[in-house]
Order: sequence, then C-alpha cells, then structure tokens
Amino acid sequence: MKFTDGLWLVRDGININGAVQNYVVEKTAEGLTAVTQTTPITGRAATLNSTLLTVKFHSPLPGVVGIKIIHNDGVLDRGPAFELTKGTGDHVQIEETEAQTVLISGGLRVVINKGTHWSVDFYRGDERITGSGYKSMAYITDQDGNTFMREELDIGVGEFVYGLGERFTSFVKNGQVVDLWNKDGGTSSEQAYKNIPFYVTSKGYGVFVNHPELVSYEIASEKVKKAQFSVAGESLEYFIIEGPSIKEVITKYTSLTGKPALPPAWTFGLWLTTSFTTDYDEATVNSFVEGMAERDLPLHVFHFDCFWMREYQWTDFQWDPRVFPDPVGMLKRLKDKGLKICVWINSYIGQRSPLFEEGKKNGYLIKKANGDVYQTDLWQAGMGLVDFTNPAACEWYAGYLRGLVDMGVDSFKTDFGERIPTDVVYFDGSDPQKMHNYYTQMYNKVVFEVLEEKLGKHEAAVFARSATAGGQQFPVHWGGDCYADYESMAESLRGGLSLGLSGFGFWSHDIGGFENTAPAHVFKRWLAFGLLSSHSRLHGSTSYRVPWAYDDEAVDVTRFFTKLKCSLMPYLYDIAGQAHEQGWASMRAMVMEFPEDPTCEVLDRQYMLGDKLLVAPIFQENGEVKYYLPAGRWTHLLNGETVQGGSWRKEKHDFFSLPLFVRQNSLLATGSVDTRPDYDFADGVKFGLYALEDGTATTATVRDMNGAPELTVKAERKGSKVTVTAEGSGKAFTLAVKDLGAIASVDGAEQADDTTVKVNAGAKSVSFTITLK
Repeated sequence: MKFTDGLWLVRDGININGAVQNYVVEKTAEGLTAVTQTTPITGRAATLNSTLLTVKFHSPLPGVVGIKIIHNDGVLDRGPAFELTKGTGDHVQIEETEAQTVLISGGLRVVINKGTHWSVDFYRGDERITGSGYKSMAYITDQDGNTFMREELDIGVGEFVYGLGERFTSFVKNGQVVDLWNKDGGTSSEQAYKNIPFYVTSKGYGVFVNHPELVSYEIASEKVKKAQFSVAGESLEYFIIEGPSIKEVITKYTSLTGKPALPPAWTFGLWLTTSFTTDYDEATVNSFVEGMAERDLPLHVFHFDCFWMREYQWTDFQWDPRVFPDPVGMLKRLKDKGLKICVWINSYIGQRSPLFEEGKKNGYLIKKANGDVYQTDLWQAGMGLVDFTNPAACEWYAGYLRGLVDMGVDSFKTDFGERIPTDVVYFDGSDPQKMHNYYTQMYNKVVFEVLEEKLGKHEAAVFARSATAGGQQFPVHWGGDCYADYESMAESLRGGLSLGLSGFGFWSHDIGGFENTAPAHVFKRWLAFGLLSSHSRLHGSTSYRVPWAYDDEAVDVTRFFTKLKCSLMPYLYDIAGQAHEQGWASMRAMVMEFPEDPTCEVLDRQYMLGDKLLVAPIFQENGEVKYYLPAGRWTHLLNGETVQGGSWRKEKHDFFSLPLFVRQNSLLATGSVDTRPDYDFADGVKFGLYALEDGTATTATVRDMNGAPELTVKAERKGSKVTVTAEGSGKAFTLAVKDLGAIASVDGAEQADDTTVKVNAGAKSVSFTITLK
C-alpha cells in the first residue's frame, strides 16, 4: 500500500507520524523497550499533543529478534495468531554506551541509536545487513479515519528479495507490490493461494511479519531502496532472522513457525486422478488402473475428485450411490492392487448436503452479525463454511473424515480455503480480517491431525491448495489451477520456488496443466518436470489425464520418468528428511544452494532437487533449452556425460531427456526398485561417487520408512586413494566411481569391475579403500 506521492510528497488525505527521535530505551524481562517521538523534542512543550511509538525488542531464538511497534496499546487482541516458538531469552545479551543500546542474539546485533536521529540497525558481526531509519517506523491515518502501522527496511545495492509465498509473478520480488490476501486466482496473475508474510534476501537474512491479516508490501517499488510493509491497526510486529546463509535463515524461520511434517514414502509415487468434471464410475476407474498396469506404468495413488460425491451436496462425505454403489468393496479392490486412495474434500457445506442442517442447528457454520448462517452460491448453491474456531465443529468435521479413513481412504485433497468472507462472526470472536488468511491453517490442521491420529506419525499427508505461515507443517501443497501450456508450466515453477523459499518443504503441480488439454508435446515435457518434483500428480479439469490419451510416446515417457523417480527414492527420501528436520525445500532455487554465484540469484527456470541434482525443465516444443551450470564438474545422470560448469549451455533434448546433472563431490544413492516409491531403500542400494576432488569428503544417508537414518556412507579422497566408511544397516550395497577414472584395486571389499565395488551383507560397520588408476 502506497502512502507517499513520490519521494517528497504525501498522498492526499494521508498523515504520516514517523519515528524521528529516541526518547528512552529501557531493559525489560523480555529484552528492550524503546520509546520514540514522532516530532523532535525541542523542550518540555514538545512533549504535549504528541505521538509516541513504543518499540519492543525480544528474541525467541538465537539469531531471531522480534520488533513490535505500538501506537495505542489498548486495542483488544481478538486473534487468531500464528503459533510461534516461545523462547526463554536466556541467550540474549544487552550492551549499552552513551550513544547506543545493543541487543545481541546469536549472530545478530540490533543497534538502537540514542541520539536525536532515530534509527535501528541490524548487524551480522560488523556487517550492517539492513535497518530502519529516520521516519521509517510510522503510524499513519487516512481521511476516512483508518489507521495503519508501517515499517521500511533498507535494501542494499544488488540485494534481491525472494519468497512471500507461492507467487507466480517474477521470481525476484524487487519492484513488486504484493498484498498478502489468499485468493482463488489461478497461476497466471498476481493473486496467490498461499500468501506467506516472510521474505528472504540474497544477503542471507529474512523478515517475518507476524500478522495473519492483510500485509501489504512495497518491495523496492514505492521507494526503490526500501522493503516496506504495512498493516491496518495500531501495532506491527516483525522478526529479523539472520542466517548467514539462506538455508540457515529458513531453518530458523521454520524453528519459529513449525517444521514440515515428513510425508509417507508412498506419497512420492505417481498419483492419477479422475480429473474434475469428467464422467466416471468404478468401471472408468478400473479402466485407468488396468490401463496403467497393462502398459507397465507404475501407479501408486488414485485420487477421486469432487464428483465422488453427488452434485450440489458438496461436502457431505457420502459416495454418490448412482455411480459408486459399493464404495467399501471398490476401495478394497483398489487397495488390493497396491494403491493408496485420496479423495477430494473442502470445508464448504452446500445447502442440499445433509450436513448443512446439522451445522446450522449446532452452530458449526460461520455466521453473519445478525446470527444467520453466512451463505453464498459461489461454488455450491447456498453453501456455508465450517467454523473451525468452534472446537465442537472441528470434532464434527473430523468425525466424518475418520469414517472415510476407516473405509480405506489414505489421504484428503483439501481444496479451496481462500474465499473466506470478512463480514462474518466467528464462534470464538476471532477477527474476520485475520481469519481470512488464517482459515486455511485451521482447516488443514484438522484434516492432517485426523490422518495422523488414524494412520500414525509419518503416515499423514494432505494435498492442499491454500496456506499461510505455518502451513508447511501439513504437507503436501500443490500449485492450483494452471493452464496447459509452457507459460503456465514456467509460472508454476516460479511459484514452487518462491514457496520453497517461504519455508515449505514439499510441492506439486498438475502435470500437463489443469485448464484445457495440453498438446502431446507439452504433456511430455511436463511429465519430466512433474516426475522430478517432490510430488507428482496427473490431474486435469475437463479431460482424462491418462498418458495414452495423448499418444503412444507419452506412455513411454511416463514409464521412463516414473521408474527413474522410484529408483531415486533413497536420495529423495533423505532430502525429505532434511525438509522435515531443517525446513529446506526439496526443490530448491539455485540461489539457495549457490548463494555466492551471482548468476544463480535470478534463475527461475531450473532448480536443485536436493543438494546434489540439478534439473532444467524444457519449455519449448522443439526441445531446446538454455540453462546455467555453476562452477565445478557436473555429470549428466542419464547419459554419463561430464562437463565443466561456470557457464551457460544451450542444448536440444528428446522427450526422454532433459538437463539432469549430478553435482561434483556427490555421493548419490539410488535404489534397487523402480516400480514403487515405498521399499527398503537400504537393501541393495547403489551409490554413485561423482567427481570427488582431492582433499574432499562427501556423505550420503539412506533412511528408513520413518525417516530415521539407516545407512550412512562417507567417502574421502586423498590423492589416488578414496577411503569409504559405512555405518548402519549391514545390508549389501554397491559403490561405483563416476568421472574418476578406473579402479586399480580395492582393499577391504570386493571389486566387481573397473568402476564398481561390492559390499556384501553382514557387518554394520564397514571400511574399505579404493585406489584409482
């Protein structure tokens, strides 16, 4: 939201009271409280008829400092509020001189100027990373009596801003106006399903605005050297999070707002859906499932979209008896084929649903101010919305979900959650402005916790569209309604990379696009991208998404990349464990892995899948692709070609290939199974040791189905000698050297051929040495 008219003037009707002079800084039990004047204090008379801003500083975690700017402190806090980690503050140090008061938390120093020129500066060691200067903190009023709180933080020369949720606009947010307000707007506009009030910059720090309501950002837009954010009301709280790396910022941010849960391994397989408005029954479903099996296409999850329930009755959680007369038997038959089952739901209750009368009678639906149930015809005729601020409503909704899980359902697609009205009243008195974005958090939490309760820890996964800060705790999220073209494929990737830089570990998208039907060439290129994403789903709107509906080659491409993904599961499940433990996205923007490479700061058409694999999807019909390899030795995973990085490359690929490179000094684990994602990853695992430099060590971890490390292998090179140690399972594995020449000899294990070492099952601690020719 803009308040000024250029650099010098203020917009008509706007009054800005900005912090200009420090009055006092006091130590408190939580940290520090500063009081700043919005007009210069020239004498006692200047303290009359004046506006003060109270600025409170506290630190819940090392390297994380909260700053709360308050005008009037008598405002009732109606909630909701983000659930944040509450630290003790024992790690905080306070230092004071005549000129400054300093709060130190981990590697972050906050310097408050005591002089006549108000400023707060944030340092990493001796490096100033950002700051709030003269008049940046401000209390603002407009001609209608509305009040706002604003902050402006400095953006340095060459500094880029990322994140703010799943945004489909330019990957670098500099120059953008971003209003965080969840909307069902597709993937081709400035609107977003997942609005996260957190950004991270190329300088290695992040800013989290602790407000679930609308947060309005001007990122180098209203003032080109400022990141401005504002909220309506009388107070504004934000956190500065110091890295020093982007990965460390995200670790600390997710320590504050919640780590992603670890999805079960089966969710990483191929999902196939009925699509949205297509006609289907059990025979149709069986034709899809059998068609996949007949064509040797591994399939792991079958999803029933909206019309598993009868039209006009969404959501009633009842199978439409006209097309699914025996749902229990049908689900059993599908599960006997090794499939997991997902069904579509939303939190909207159509008037024709039997649940509507239950919800109305018991007060489970959101109401208007006069006590009527809030209703709309947008989506389902006369629908109401479940009021998740009512514990009884949560239990009511959860009860229907439990019944479906007992029937055989393994996951729920938690669609919608964005079109939440603000002219309503909640059961617990929550502020409707804050609930608009926060509603999805309560919705997904109820569903996720039912799955975790019924199926067990690390067995729960939703397929969610909307989110706010903290939503990463309830994976998986997908990108929403995209068109079936290359442009939407690219905008989807931009959205996913932005979401990954907002603390979300897992992300998916509709392979081939949702709206319309893609030409076969788009579908086949999207297959490679989709099956090299953390989660992979074939889904559409008005047409079926079975590969043979496109052409015969699409069948072969589906088979190739599905089997490739299954074989990569030992590696993919380890990076899933990293997402769960550290908050790092499985699909990582290049800047996250290569923060020192300036070329990587703006790349948004390629990504790192974990820390070892580089993926560059192809967005052209002719198969041409231009991509960048950072410095170092890279080995193409599919054809073994090795190239030197540090430059751009332009190539042409058929549908069975794309730029897919293994980073040098990598130990990459691949599995012995290529038909399913959930298997014993350590049994017969194969390690590839890629371009290990002299004097360098690298490790790989193989996890079990609970995400716990089962086998850890380390390789260290000194000259022509590579020493390998393995701790863990005691199961057989092989290790092949890649781009290292041939093996001359092996001491302590069996040499299988010129490039491969075989370790037999037995000892849980193994050590051997490879001598290279």
